[in-house]
Amino acid sequence: MLVAAVQLTSKANKKKNLAVATALMLRAVRQGAELIALPEYFSFIGAKPEMFKEAERSKDGAAYRMVREFAKAHGVYILAGSIPTITEKGSDKKSTRLLNRSILFNPSGEEVVSYDKIHLFDSDLEETRAYRESETFRPGGELRVVDTPFGKVGLSVCYDLRFPELYRSMTLKGARIIFVPAAFTEYTGKDHWLALLKARAIENQVFIIAPAQFGKHAEKKSSYGKSCVIDPWGNIIALAPDCETVIVADIDFKFLAKVRKELPVLKHYRKDLFQL
Repeated sequence: MLVAAVQLTSKANKKKNLAVATALMLRAVRQGAELIALPEYFSFIGAKPEMFKEAERSKDGAAYRMVREFAKAHGVYILAGSIPTITEKGSDKKSTRLLNRSILFNPSGEEVVSYDKIHLFDSDLEETRAYRESETFRPGGELRVVDTPFGKVGLSVCYDLRFPELYRSMTLKGARIIFVPAAFTEYTGKDHWLALLKARAIENQVFIIAPAQFGKHAEKKSSYGKSCVIDPWGNIIALAPDCETVIVADIDFKFLAKVRKELPVLKHYRKDLFQL
């Protein structure tokens, strides 16, 4: 099965971001991809006031419509990495929060499942700056694993990657593919991004599809990139160069079965001892 991961440098220009994403998805379709994954914040990256202004009300938004219509027009599955989404308002502007929502569409353009990012990135990075995702977003409260014609898939977003329990829980629910759309910082990404992705793939014996943001979005915001697809043995079977691009990989579920047969760690997992 051919899968694709799109790498973008999204900025505070939604129309342009969506045009670039569309062009790269077209390239993936021409290469035969059946499943295309977009990165976190693919439609827009900007300051907090701009994020609220450009946030979507689910099915009415430009990013949602673009992905839905593309999936239907080209008969492919698409993961909309994440779309900042308004679902409810607080009593005032200060208390209103968005959801960082990832959505999977089927080849008919129908929404199969959505997932709201659980873990929010609040961090003081000495070498760069402080990040307070919780000032703009509120966390989701449910993990998502869904059936597809190619098996069960699990959804996660960016900072979720640092919480292995989430990935083990999705694997125990049957996930064979797990998505990790992201906008990892350059500072953390250079040392942690690929290491964490490989760890999640190896320990759960799943395929990881990780479309990422790359490059400079604004004066004080840059992302690491290195979009990739990783197999259940931890091999990087596709890796993006440092530019806006799309990578395509052939994932083989027979290989997944072989890995799980040779190293049956999921059968040996002591559910009686671990509280998940």
